[in-house]
Amino acid sequence: MRSVVFVVALFLAAGCAFGADIDGKWTGKYDTGMGGEPMNMEYTFKAEGTTLKGTTIGGANGEQIPIKDGKIDGNKISFSVSVDFGGMDMSFAYTGELSGDTLKLKFSMGEMPGGEFTVNRAK
Repeated sequence: MRSVVFVVALFLAAGCAFGADIDGKWTGKYDTGMGGEPMNMEYTFKAEGTTLKGTTIGGANGEQIPIKDGKIDGNKISFSVSVDFGGMDMSFAYTGELSGDTLKLKFSMGEMPGGEFTVNRAK
């Protein structure tokens, strides 16, 4: 019986080490606070161990932009995205915390603070 309890505990610990279930499509909206319609936010994530890979939608044409430097640490993630705004490259750094089907994200642009928003796992 003790060996069964030990094996179950070992599997639970291993699950925590691999981090949260982030794989899939995530969507939400970001209100810029400048009036107008909120921006649609969309991410597709794939965990590979403690590395986070994926894409987001961006640019004038809604193209797929790869995320960079993605990391997973338990239920916390971080990554960056570089977007070309008419010949000017802008880099956004993101951090997030996953809770079930909700991912709270914060972003910044270089030294400038950005904002916060929530995305949810797409059904």
